[in-house]
Amino acid sequence: MTKLIFIRHGKTSGNLRGAYIGRTDEPLCAEGIKELEAKTFPKADIVISSPMKRCIQTAGIIYPDVPIRIYNDLRECDFGDFEGRNFAELNGNRDYQAWIDSGGTMAFPNGEGHKDFTDRCCNAFLQAISDNESKKIAFVVHGGTLMSVLERFAVPKKGYYDYMTKNGCGFLTEFSDGKIQIIGEF
Repeated sequence: MTKLIFIRHGKTSGNLRGAYIGRTDEPLCAEGIKELEAKTFPKADIVISSPMKRCIQTAGIIYPDVPIRIYNDLRECDFGDFEGRNFAELNGNRDYQAWIDSGGTMAFPNGEGHKDFTDRCCNAFLQAISDNESKKIAFVVHGGTLMSVLERFAVPKKGYYDYMTKNGCGFLTEFSDGKIQIIGEF
């Protein structure tokens, strides 16, 4: 049995604005850094991270002496035409309303589709597990990445949005026989 720690990266300026930040490679903002430095996180032997600055910075703050291994396909969803914009800026946009009406399952205009995104994240997760045998692995990733992996592998089954968590927060889990059991949240 392997202990897995899933952590959503710290806050960025886009997070403070409530914007859809996927392919934009934003660093953490001062508030995000301060919040991470004030918290205590579960210990890990290895850190798996998205290649995006906000995840790498978060991993470095939380686990300064732990090796970080980058997996490109753990990056956040490409929000296409919604990238960098928040609800207020998209209010009244016909494409945005159609996406909302789909329950967030249709592809983002000029962006990534939900199934392609979740398949990409889950395949990268399985590859990371296969590559990195350890007793305690921390995944420092994005909200969407975390939700994709937990929706597919966590038991009992829940929906994608049931695993939404705040920046700098996450789940302590155990992984065995291809299933993730959530032990706690932080």
